Amino acid sequence: MTDETPMTPQRPEPGETEDLRQQLRQSAGQIDSLRSRARDLERQLSTAGRNNKRMAELLEVTRNEMTQLRTALHADGQAPFTFGTVVGYRPGHEPVEGREIEAAAIAGVDILHSGRKMRVSVSPLLEVEHLHAGAEVLLNENLTVVAVLGSERTGEIARVREVLGDDRLLVLTRGEDERLVRLSSAAQGQGRPVRVGDAVTVDLRTGTAIEVIRLSEVDDVVLEETPDVSYADIGGLSGQIEQIRDAVELPFLHADLYREHGLRAPKGILLYGPPGCGKTMIAKAVAASLEARRGERAEAQGEVGPRSFFLNIKGPELLNKYVGETERHIRLIFAHARERASAGHPVVVFFDEMEALFRTRGSGVSSDVETTIVPQLLAEIDGVESLDNVIVIGASNREDMIDPAILRPGRLDVKIRVQRPGPEGAREILGIHLGEQLPLLAADVTAVGRAQARQQLIDAAVDAVFPRDGRARLRLRHADGSTTDFRASDFVSGAVLSNVVDRAKKAAIKDFLAAGQAAEAKGVTVEHVRRAVESEMRDQEDLVNTADPQEWARVIGASAAPVVSVEHLARQEESG
Repeated sequence: MTDETPMTPQRPEPGETEDLRQQLRQSAGQIDSLRSRARDLERQLSTAGRNNKRMAELLEVTRNEMTQLRTALHADGQAPFTFGTVVGYRPGHEPVEGREIEAAAIAGVDILHSGRKMRVSVSPLLEVEHLHAGAEVLLNENLTVVAVLGSERTGEIARVREVLGDDRLLVLTRGEDERLVRLSSAAQGQGRPVRVGDAVTVDLRTGTAIEVIRLSEVDDVVLEETPDVSYADIGGLSGQIEQIRDAVELPFLHADLYREHGLRAPKGILLYGPPGCGKTMIAKAVAASLEARRGERAEAQGEVGPRSFFLNIKGPELLNKYVGETERHIRLIFAHARERASAGHPVVVFFDEMEALFRTRGSGVSSDVETTIVPQLLAEIDGVESLDNVIVIGASNREDMIDPAILRPGRLDVKIRVQRPGPEGAREILGIHLGEQLPLLAADVTAVGRAQARQQLIDAAVDAVFPRDGRARLRLRHADGSTTDFRASDFVSGAVLSNVVDRAKKAAIKDFLAAGQAAEAKGVTVEHVRRAVESEMRDQEDLVNTADPQEWARVIGASAAPVVSVEHLARQEESG
């Protein structure tokens, strides 16, 4: 057994220790240097990352700009599109031997392009249903339709003179030239049938009516709706109402009996008389009553009665400074009437203030435009002879100014004078305006009852307008020494009585408010009515001064001698 003796580490020599220490210091310096370089590399890497990000953003922007540039260059390199107008679509069909080749039978569309009519092909991506006449299309360089733009919204305006059954229209263009055009499918789809007198936008190059235009030119002077006025709303004119019913309703409601007896319906009626006496109301009630009566008759027979039309012509608005325009409007009005009458509708053509349009020719009191307007109306009235459902009604308070040719039999056959109302007529009119719902003074209702209190108001107004002593309120002295006396009854009319009632109601409202709105002070009284009549009569007297007294004398049939003075007798009595 060998004894092993532990080895004792040898101590380095002093020189070796110093070398080791030197190496250790060198290693530490190298480590510090490496760490410093690592930090520098990290900073460089971070900077490179940010630069890369900015470079990526710059590249993205550059790519977008290049894409836009490429798109622009591509668009600039395309051929330009041209416009064309569709005349009609031609579907494909079998070629007719000896008349067309196979290429001509292929589906295509006829267009107008640069003034030439051409047949071109259509892109298979388009729906041919949109290729209606008058539509605008885009054509590529090969003249193939690549887009449908719709119809042009501007163009020349023409008036429809006649509607033909095969979607064609006879229209009047500039200079009254007649053109035959087709009605486009777009115009047919507007929801309203085209009628005579309508305005349409036409493309004369393609011969197409593109759109129906609603112009106010005729609508401003023609009101077609049936007025909501009945004979029950008119008082004091029972005789005139009976005459106009005989003239209008009998021929319309019993046309078969008229034909059997060889009678013709009157073409026209003239309502004349002082202003404010109900001429316009009678004309409106004619149309409403006619529609109601025909409706009742049709209902009894189990049918649907045709509605009636009331063409209310605003006479002064027809006048136009341009030569021929007024006559054209008159033609359009009667064209409207003929169209509706031909469909079985009763038509009333009403000319209010007839003397404004149809004055005596050659009178020299106007610009003599009536020298062409009157013959136009005469031609239209004579043309209505073949129509059973049209009647012309004229209203005027200056019948002496209307051309005699209009008033002769065969044109305005029936002449009805609408007189000022008498006492009984005034009671009817006042009974309408002083209705059942009128507020009356509570004390009067308690004393005599509501019906009697209302009757007292009517009696008070009638007694004030038609005094028992018959005293005159106004006197005109003429140059020949004669005099004309105006009584209150010479001023009265339906409009005057309506205004009297309105004055009384306003006075009652003012008294009610002045009394602090006390319930016992509310309502119209006899005193209100009397004061209203006196105020209205004074206003009517003043009109004689402001207007021409000679005209007032003419209205009541007084002396034709010139008026030299006006005396207010009622005011003289009060001051005396």
